[in-house]
Amino acid sequence: MRQLNQGLQMSQQTIGQTFDGQVSLNPSITVPACDRNWHAVYTVPQHEKSVVKHLDLREIESFLPVYETVRVWKNRQRMKLILPLFPTYLFVHITFRERVKVLQSPGVLQIVGSKRECAYLSDSEVELLRSGCSRQKIEPYRDLVIGERVRIKSGVMQGLQGTLVRKCNSLRFVLTIELINQHAAIQVDAEDLEQIVA
Repeated sequence: MRQLNQGLQMSQQTIGQTFDGQVSLNPSITVPACDRNWHAVYTVPQHEKSVVKHLDLREIESFLPVYETVRVWKNRQRMKLILPLFPTYLFVHITFRERVKVLQSPGVLQIVGSKRECAYLSDSEVELLRSGCSRQKIEPYRDLVIGERVRIKSGVMQGLQGTLVRKCNSLRFVLTIELINQHAAIQVDAEDLEQIVA
């Protein structure tokens, strides 16, 4: 019986370390469920929406920022389209272990970052995109970002920095997702912004 207990303790120690009879697994083997980060996923062009469906089937939380635009066809028919804000990119909220599920999904080319370590986005960047997509008019911003650096001074996105541009008579806050070198312009009120002093 004593040999059996020693053998059991030895097998527990190979997995992790024992503390007062409880097994604490090696952190490189398991990752706590709360240790999730937002990662950018690079997809096959024009397959972003199907990738979201495949990730949903694998129970992976994903977010595809979209915007609404109007296109005029050759027959002069106007059509409203919902398109990805950042073509070929979407975001997933995953742990390190869930990377495999993402990479095995059809249409996924890679998770942005190096092979050893995935780069991740801040929660505030993703939250700004989520709130901007639902409440404000959001659109892609493909021009070179030139202008004054500003910071959002109130609300949920307080402290987030970007560039201020003007389109027609309204102000736009340009959020730059440096990880994927993409930009999004969100309509904002001037009183919600403050200049960043160099």
